Amino acid sequence: MKQPFHPDISMLLEGIPHPAMLLNIGFKIMAMNRLMEAMTGYARQRVTGIYGEFVVRSNTGNARGQLYSSVLQSGEATTVTGDILNCYRRKIPVQYTVSMLREEAGDRCGLLVIAENIASRKEHATTGKHDFNAIELIGYSPKMQKVFDMIPLLAQTDASVLLTGETGTGKDKIAEVVHQQSSRARFPFIKVNCGALPLGLLESELFGHVKGAFTGASRNKPGMFKLADKGTLFLTEIGDMPLPLQVKLLSVLDDKKFVPVGGEETVSVDVRIIAATHRPLRQQVRSNTFREDLFYRLNVLHVHLPPLRERESDVRYLLDHFLQKFTGALGKNIVGFTPAAMQSLLGYQFPGNIRELSNIVEYAVNICKRKKISKDQLPPYIFEKQQRLQPDKSHQDNFLVDHENTDEPQSVVSRSDTSNRPDTSNRWLDIERQMIIDALKEQGGNRTRAAQNLGWGRMKLWRKMKQNGLLE
Repeated sequence: MKQPFHPDISMLLEGIPHPAMLLNIGFKIMAMNRLMEAMTGYARQRVTGIYGEFVVRSNTGNARGQLYSSVLQSGEATTVTGDILNCYRRKIPVQYTVSMLREEAGDRCGLLVIAENIASRKEHATTGKHDFNAIELIGYSPKMQKVFDMIPLLAQTDASVLLTGETGTGKDKIAEVVHQQSSRARFPFIKVNCGALPLGLLESELFGHVKGAFTGASRNKPGMFKLADKGTLFLTEIGDMPLPLQVKLLSVLDDKKFVPVGGEETVSVDVRIIAATHRPLRQQVRSNTFREDLFYRLNVLHVHLPPLRERESDVRYLLDHFLQKFTGALGKNIVGFTPAAMQSLLGYQFPGNIRELSNIVEYAVNICKRKKISKDQLPPYIFEKQQRLQPDKSHQDNFLVDHENTDEPQSVVSRSDTSNRPDTSNRWLDIERQMIIDALKEQGGNRTRAAQNLGWGRMKLWRKMKQNGLLE
């Protein structure tokens, strides 16, 4: 007698090389693979039993499940293109394919949904090459052109990459475009902020834990290393990683295997590492706050992103870009800046770099009621003389190496004269404090939206508020 075939659905989904999920006839999620977890940002245990359109929010004509209903009624698979919005509010272009599933008796039992990330394909189709402007990597200055020239080289290898540069210079976007242009592009790109969590939580976040490993560990949880398998793990703020975890990270980089927190079985992974920091790692090695062996393991390829004050020719292009972006989002008809406003912006040092420039333009667009943004509609703090002084860059030359002695041709480096430079670290804290206050005022005290405006996560906003004395 022929035995009935009962496949393991979760294993079948893992065999699909794209983000995929299975819905029941009521359009509720029954299972999803790890690629769909990575794309949406939701763990499958959290969303099982939830309506699919609530988790995979898209503009593919599936509001209230219309697309699902259409496929279920017609029985024919449907493919559409559009964008989905994940839990981090990141928009991802996808090709969305919905197919009907039948039981052995022929009854309709659910839907198979596949969401293929088509970001790289979309860029090639429209431009014939990768369009850095589309992801806000804008730069025509010689230093940025050197960075752009490095990207194809970084994408052709699986070697570790270390990105350095001040906060707000675009390290996250460089990491993402390197992943998108690499052979790992169809697998997850996972970002972990090494400075956002304490030691115990960060270890669990990276390597996962087993049920009962600690109080509150009610189930097995795969870590970010496991979720990023065959893809790229982006470790931002690597200079803030606690020393005990640096040892475990070094072991994973060498052996490509680890043991989850509280576990006994070894987990093997194939992950490409891109790390980033605004801290002077070479100096941290000397002070024994960063392991020298890990430093050299990460520093196989190195790209330094120059601060905006060293990219003067790019400021005008960036102002135009963000003006178009925010006027379009708000439906306003603002055509530019008055000469006085433009002169003030071009004379400003932008200690917060591109992130600060973006925030300044967004602020101005929100309050502007005329055709052009005037000087009066720029944030008041940029006109205070003490805050227009150049921020402390004493760490910049110490990011990695003494460049006179290096023989690393692949590194993109920059130097500046550090003599006779005033100590402006306290002034930068004043600027940062005012930026936080302005963001909170603009968002009516809502910390989530204020953090989004500043380009931070909620944890980083909390830390900065505590650092600046804004928490009781």
